[in-house]
Amino acid sequence: MAAENGDYPSEDDSPPQSPGMQPIGDDEDDEPHAKGPAPMPKSALKKSNAAAAALASRPELPEQPEPDTLDVASLSPTSPEIICRQATINIGTIGHVAHGKSTVVKAISGVQTVRFKNELERNITIKLGYANAKVYKCDNPECPRPTCYRSYKSDKEVDPPCERDGCEGTYRLERHVSFVDCPGHDILMSTMLSGAAVMDAALLLIAGNEPCPQPQTSEHLAAIEIMKLGHIIILQNKVDLMREEAAATHFESIRKFIRGTVADNAPIIPISAQLKFNIDAINEMLCTKIPVPLRNFQDNPHLIVIRSFDVNKPGSEIEELQGGVAGGSILTGILKLGDEIEIRPGIVSRDDKGNIQCKPIFSRIISLFAENNSLKFAVPGGLIGVGTRIDPTLCRADRLVGFVLGLKGKLPKIYTELEVNYFLLRRLLGVKTADGKQAKVAKLAKNEVLMVNIGSTATGAKVIAVKADIAKLQLTSPACTEIKEKVALSRRIEKHWRLIGWATIEAGTTLEPQNE
Repeated sequence: MAAENGDYPSEDDSPPQSPGMQPIGDDEDDEPHAKGPAPMPKSALKKSNAAAAALASRPELPEQPEPDTLDVASLSPTSPEIICRQATINIGTIGHVAHGKSTVVKAISGVQTVRFKNELERNITIKLGYANAKVYKCDNPECPRPTCYRSYKSDKEVDPPCERDGCEGTYRLERHVSFVDCPGHDILMSTMLSGAAVMDAALLLIAGNEPCPQPQTSEHLAAIEIMKLGHIIILQNKVDLMREEAAATHFESIRKFIRGTVADNAPIIPISAQLKFNIDAINEMLCTKIPVPLRNFQDNPHLIVIRSFDVNKPGSEIEELQGGVAGGSILTGILKLGDEIEIRPGIVSRDDKGNIQCKPIFSRIISLFAENNSLKFAVPGGLIGVGTRIDPTLCRADRLVGFVLGLKGKLPKIYTELEVNYFLLRRLLGVKTADGKQAKVAKLAKNEVLMVNIGSTATGAKVIAVKADIAKLQLTSPACTEIKEKVALSRRIEKHWRLIGWATIEAGTTLEPQNE
């Protein structure tokens, strides 16, 4: 049975909030005790006072218009009432392992994206990290560029004063971006492809103290080429560890590597993420080189789930339990508080005869969050936490990843078999053969099992028929998708999944969900 949240009569009551949507160390409970002040240990008192002070010192952001009176036609991704609270553009950080992807995100947004114990121990990203940042520009024409660009966390007030000595200007909000921090490890390629499904642009990190290209640098670049990401900024990181001549030589090797790819003509910025050198130059490029994508606010909302959580602490009382939280990015449409929602494919099981069944999950939106900022409605772009009344056990530990969330009865069909028009890469990326050349990609064979990335869903797919460039795939778990959607194909090579090509969905066998 779904855990009931109750309604939130006032803004003081804290709605369900995902731990992944807020910076570490900010997880104290700000609510007063329900039955009057309860005696607390001194250390707890200190903590709660600090939490209350932090909440009080947070700047007030402009109120959003009421969802009922919202004029959808007048909204744009740069409308001040939207951009002050919610990010409207997703930027992925991609590149080889340990080239500084998470460090760059931390330098720009001030948010540490490595949050889990096993990630912190090994100092690598395993799950998709995310962080929001506001990029401002000083309105004083005398303020030199790129110093006039500055980035802050997403709960910063609207117009802070310029921080350059002697400048009288005020920072004006230019962009509000969400960073999707992808893992660089080859084993985690499917996680990276899930992240690529929601990206509008990418920062490609290349460490200057290693030869270019490294295996995952080329593999990630091919992946975003498949996803048709045209806007890329290349960051030559770790220049503080190199001499000037070495940096110039490495710069030329980057140029050579990107020639003829989707990143050809992309700006290359030398930076040091640890020392925060040239971060202002990245901020300038985020505002000038990456256009805000055109969004469709009128269609039915579709949110791709890339993370999901159970936000209840162990040992919570029954009346304190909160429903599950789904984290992801809206592709089209607008989600509002109180909307009746459906999540597909939902709970997948098999009947007595072994046939697959799907039972979509139905619920209502209780709260919407963009990191620490609460929202009355959420628009496409940026990463959103959707608080629901779903049983939290269905959401814990990313169980909803790959599902699609939308209005009840308005979601795409669920497919169990797909007919695809596929295209294979000529050579394998990130795998060298004995003679140092890149291995060739073998043709698809009948009955082989591939991994298919559909949106943020990664599922196994058995090839049941193949002819010329058309293949029929039987999916291990059903996927909610649409015809003409682009999918990535990976094959297991030497115990790792490797990207071998992509495909477009032409037709498929649908599964009728059970709605009782």
